[in-house]
This record gives sequence, C-alpha cells and structure tokens, in this order.
Amino acid sequence: MRVIVQMRPEPDLVQAVVDPSISTPPASDVAGSLPGVALDPDFVPVPVPQPRPAFSDGDPLSLDQPLTFSLAPEDASVLVRGEIEDRDGAARLALLSSRRADIVGIVADPAVETTPTCGNTPPVGDWHDVQRSVTDALTSEGLDGAGVPLAIVDTGINVAHLGTVLGSPVTVDAARSWKPPGVTGTFGQFPVNHGTMCAFDSLIVARKVSLLDIPVLLSQRPGGTVMEGLLSDAISAYAHLWGLLEQMPRDRRRLVISNSWGSFKPTWDFPPGHPGNYSDNRAHPFNLIVAALEVSGADILFAAGNCGVECPDGRCGFPSRPINGANSHPGVLSVAGVDTHDARVGYSSQGPGRLAVRKPDIATYTHFSGSKAFGQNSPDSGTSAACPVAAGVVAAVRGRLSVQDLSPSRLRTLIRRSAHDAGGHGYDFDHGYGIINTPQLVDAVRRLTKTNARL
Repeated sequence: MRVIVQMRPEPDLVQAVVDPSISTPPASDVAGSLPGVALDPDFVPVPVPQPRPAFSDGDPLSLDQPLTFSLAPEDASVLVRGEIEDRDGAARLALLSSRRADIVGIVADPAVETTPTCGNTPPVGDWHDVQRSVTDALTSEGLDGAGVPLAIVDTGINVAHLGTVLGSPVTVDAARSWKPPGVTGTFGQFPVNHGTMCAFDSLIVARKVSLLDIPVLLSQRPGGTVMEGLLSDAISAYAHLWGLLEQMPRDRRRLVISNSWGSFKPTWDFPPGHPGNYSDNRAHPFNLIVAALEVSGADILFAAGNCGVECPDGRCGFPSRPINGANSHPGVLSVAGVDTHDARVGYSSQGPGRLAVRKPDIATYTHFSGSKAFGQNSPDSGTSAACPVAAGVVAAVRGRLSVQDLSPSRLRTLIRRSAHDAGGHGYDFDHGYGIINTPQLVDAVRRLTKTNARL
C-alpha cells in the first residue's frame, strides 16, 4: 500500500526543504534507509509547519485558543512518500516507527476520487448542456439527422409530452413502427415512460430524425425465463426493421436503432452452455439477427447497463462482467455514461463484455435534467439516456453519409477514433475509447465527404 512518512530529520535538511532558494534534497536524503518502504523518487519532500499556541504554553492543538505555525528548522517536519507491501503492513509500520526516532508518524495515502453521480442524486446540468457539448458542432455542419429513421426500441413514445418539453411538434412514423402482438395503444401515444425519455434524448442531438416507435418492452409474451418471452418479440421487431432496411436502395440506406434495455442477472436467463442461453451465446437467435441487421446496414446501439461497481442498480445480479448479450455484441455500439462534467456516473457498467471483450465502446452524457418523463426534478438517467444521445449523433452523421458511403463498422471506428480519451490511457473498461467528441467527428465526416465527392 502507499504510505506517507512524516519525519523530523537534521535541521539543515529541513531548512533545505523549507527554503525554495535551496535545491530541495531528494526523498532518499531526507529519509535515508527505510527497510520495507520503497520511496517514491518523484515525490518532492514537503515541509509541514509545527503548530504552536499564540499566547500560552498550553496544548498546541487546543481548539479554544489561536495558533501560529512555525517552519523554523528546529520545529518543522518533512513528508516523503513510498510504498510498502500490503502483507503484514501494519506490523511493519509499527516496527519502523519504534526503531526510528526521526519518524513522527506513518499514515496511509489512499487513492481518492470525486464522489460519483449515482441513481439517487440530483441532475447534473440540463439538456442544453448536452446540446452545447454534442449538438452544436453537428448542426454547424448541417448534420441534424433529417429524414433518418431512428427506431426507439423501448416502452413506447408519447409525442404530446415531447412536443411540450421541446416547444415544437414531434411526430412518429407510424407506418414503419411496430408493436408486439397483444400490446394495445397507438404509436406516438403510449403513456409517458422510459421510451419517451429515450426519444427525447435522441432529439436533443438530431431534431429532424424520423422516429420509429417500437414498444418491445411492453411485450407480455411468456417464456421459460424473464428474457425469453421478451427476446422472442425483440426478434420479431428486428425482423420487421430488417425488412424496412432491405427495401431501401443501398445508396440511400439508413437505419439507426437505439436499445436502452438488457438483462440484469443470470437468473433472468438460462445458464451459459444451455442452448437457450442469451448472455454468453453469440448463436442465440436474437444475437444472430442483431448481427444480420448490422451486416445489412443498420447502426445498432445498446446501453452498457447500470451495474457499475460504485452504485449499481438494485436489480444487478452478475458477480462480474455485467455487459452481456446484445449489449456486448461486437456489431453494436455499447454506450457508457458520463455526466455533463465529463465524470463517469457510478452506475455505468464496466467491461469486459461477455460476447466481445472491449465493451463499452464509447461514453456520452446522462443524468441531466431533460425530458421530465419521471417528474419535474428527476434526471434523464442511466446509460438508458446515454444510449439515445449517442444514437442521435449516429443519426446526425447518417443524414449525410449512407451505408454505401460508410458502413456501420466503419462509422463505429470513426466514433471511437475521434473520441476524447477520458481515461488518459487509451481504451479502458470504464469509458471505452472515450467520450463522444462531435467536433472531432465532424472534422472526420467533412474529410470523408470530400473524399467521396472526388471519387
């Protein structure tokens, strides 16, 4: 473990640390040999002033009297940093302290991070912040998703609510929408719920898309597991979307599919190895139709899930690798969540994925005040919100580049390569390749458009 050692070396060494006009001695000169402690040579020794009472000789740390602080060489101490083996660490530190009179104290130096945004925390910013970060660069290039079909596979959309919040009318393409057998209700008029939130979050980015209402999550079809009945209707929905795509000429082929849903626990599924297993099985029928639809030209996005280690959703039951099934499919863009300050939200699921290791692919914004679908003060949250924000970005790009210009696979690569590396070390299992960076993405689209025009 990492430790901080407070020492009181010879006064001339203290003076060298205190006085900025003197070259600061390295940690090894200050500490000498500390058996069992590997000193950090890059940590510059830090002087610590000695507190003294201002007016009396009483307890120098008493809270009821003023204090002064002395950096005189005979008073001050010095901090150095190092590491010690975790095994028997406490005993080793106690032994060191007892044998060295110049050691004032040894304390742990734990890693600290900002408090993560969790599901029960207030919104961080609002949807206008998302527009400034994501949408403005796209619209400045004329990328608004005009006419691009964007399917919201969820609980259904309520266009009246969307129009009220956005301040302008919203419609759905009822002729190309689809609902499971037995589901009642009219496209665009389902109760305000999760699907309405997702539709809103896509419209923040690509206001002129053609919304397709696909309320698969209202499925009531029974099955042998929680997921089995739902997935059978999801397969039918994807077959419908595949049919729509195949009817489009390839030079005008465009279809973006946003999926903010997934399996939370192994008990919702057949176990791995069972022929009906979904979580770990690329040969599951739904995973196969996802692959087929992507090959035909659909851009498919899935939320990474809300099982991050800091504050997982209460339903989370996977002991590890919670990004499973189609959410981890190699042919989809798996979307993690950050707040509007670019900090990863604590519930955003971390990789590796189960069907493909490098999941999530990308991160974008969530937990902002937006659709008001769950109340005036409730945020659009979860990777459920991040996924349609990313889907809006994809739809905006598709407004200019068809599948013939840029395949779904190449578009995913373009988004990854243009991302802002939030982790600072290339790909990581918290953010994927980074946070979607639309200014960089627009530059790449502009170059690609010019290249295509010359061909």
